Amino acid sequence: MKSNKILIGGLIGGVTSFLLGWIIYGVILKDAMTSPVAGLMKPETDMIWWAMIGSCLAQGFLLSYVFGKWANITTVVGGATAGATLGILIGLYYDLGFFAMSNMFTMQTMLMDIVMSGVMMAAVGAVVGWWLGRSTE
Repeated sequence: MKSNKILIGGLIGGVTSFLLGWIIYGVILKDAMTSPVAGLMKPETDMIWWAMIGSCLAQGFLLSYVFGKWANITTVVGGATAGATLGILIGLYYDLGFFAMSNMFTMQTMLMDIVMSGVMMAAVGAVVGWWLGRSTE
């Protein structure tokens, strides 16, 4: 039964990630998160949707697996705290590397992306923690 909870938690987390990514990056920060490199971002009409959905599902399954198998996180607050921590650390890892080796980010967009990674993973973690803590009765 626990593996079913982790599987469903991953799916719920992935859907949450997709919706938040659309709201945060696709609507709220759409104009702010522009790259200084012309042509770096694909137009929305050219986006590869299966890869975007796979990315969001991977985030949901990562948190659900870690929370359910290793960390025993079963609350909204625990999930949000762990999610925010992981989001900021993963954001730092990727964004600092890209900032150091490419022209993909400005300092401002890099910092915004790190903060948003923490916010998004906190929200996904909260949902996954809530789901994993639900009673099966």
